[in-house]
Amino acid sequence: MATITLVMAFVPLLMSIVIAIGKGDELIAGYNTSSKEEKAKVNIKRLRFLTSILLLLVSAFIMVLPYTTQKQQYIMLAGSFPVLFIFLILANTWCKKS
Repeated sequence: MATITLVMAFVPLLMSIVIAIGKGDELIAGYNTSSKEEKAKVNIKRLRFLTSILLLLVSAFIMVLPYTTQKQQYIMLAGSFPVLFIFLILANTWCKKS
């Protein structure tokens, strides 16, 4: 069971690395379907950084799951919602060009 979970955690980890080095812009949801005018309004370096950090956190979350109790998993799940909300706000404010 833990082996399967670690393999599943490898996917967001790999995506994080690809996005961080600048080769995976098409993996960023919303950015890949934007028009050229909309893409010009986005600071892509900040968006890459933010997306790769979020994917690293998701990967770490998945890696830790088999080693926690059910109560700890509920706490981690409840704690992940504010983190996702903060990342969503940052993606729509900090990553915009001024």
